[in-house]
This record gives sequence, structure tokens and C-alpha cells, in this order.
Amino acid sequence: MGGHETELGAAVRRAQLGDEAAFAQVYRSVQPGLLGFVRGLVGEDAEDVAAEAWLEIARDLGRFRGDGGAFRGWSATIARNRALDHLRKQRRRPRTTALEDDVLELPGRPDTAAAALEALSTARVLALVRGLPPDQAEAVLLRVVLGLDAPSSARVLGKQPGAVRTAAHRGLRRLAVRLAEEEPPQRSPDRRGGATPR
Repeated sequence: MGGHETELGAAVRRAQLGDEAAFAQVYRSVQPGLLGFVRGLVGEDAEDVAAEAWLEIARDLGRFRGDGGAFRGWSATIARNRALDHLRKQRRRPRTTALEDDVLELPGRPDTAAAALEALSTARVLALVRGLPPDQAEAVLLRVVLGLDAPSSARVLGKQPGAVRTAAHRGLRRLAVRLAEEEPPQRSPDRRGGATPR
């Protein structure tokens, strides 16, 4: 477990004992990724939905058991439930797609799509991710935006880790194709001093 997750776990334990400064530290550590995850699910209503999630997190904090990584997963589950409730209220249900319960083990190394996503603005990334099928979008958001591992993401989504790895891999592959399609053609100078497409 990394030092940052250890620090988060310690802050969560202090917050459970009523330390308000520790709760503020927990919030600052988790909120950016959580908000990005929620924005990928509900779009412009993300701040309101995230605020509802934090009210529930604060209310139920005393019942939480686990380390920093487990807290991120627990928070993501609460936020996802609030987002799905919001979508139901708005009658904007996410599209449903069938995802085979693959247990395909995929490489854990960063790939070009993930690296390319890091270079884009948050708004652009979330717009691209929202264009994915819902199972792939959620897997990419949990793995890339929130930084959860496959088992933690699987618990949030109620799926097998292999299915989440597969969905994230497929989503990142689709994003790589979309990013490649959006790049303008590169031009090189010709002999007359003008530019010609390569």
C-alpha cells in the first residue's frame, strides 16, 4: 500500500473519532477523483450528486471499516448509487449493454490510451468517456479517474474483477481509436515551400 493510501486511512480513522480537520483532509484527498467519476456518470449535475454522496459518507462514516484504498471504493459505491438515483429521477437511464463475464486477464501496464487521456483536459476526457457504453465508461472512470484496482472496482460495480478489467481495456481501446481519429493530419513541407499532407 502506498504512503498516500496509508495517510488517507489514518485520516479516515481520526475523522471517525470526530476530528474535523482529518475529515477535511479525507475530503480533499478523495473529492477530485470522486467528482470526476460522478461527472462521467451524470454530467453537469455532478457537483450536486457528489454533495449528496458526501452527506451520506459523513453520516455513515462511523460504520466504515478498512484502509485508505477501501475507503475510496466505499465512497465510489455511495457516489455511484447517488448518481444512479439521480439518473432515475431525471428519467435519463444509462443505456444498457450486455457485458460477457469474461475473466480475461489483461496486462496492467499503462497503455497509450491511458497516457493520452492524461494529456487531455478533464472536461474533454469526461466527454470522451461518456460516449462509451456504460459498463466500459464506469470501468474506465473507476480505474483511471479514481485509481481503483480491479477488485475494488469490481466491488463497486457488483461484477467480477476480470469483467471490470475487460470493460476497462475495451473502453481504453475505443478511446485510443477516437483520439487517433480526432488528430489532424500531419503536414510536411514540399519542395515548393508549401505543405503537403503526408
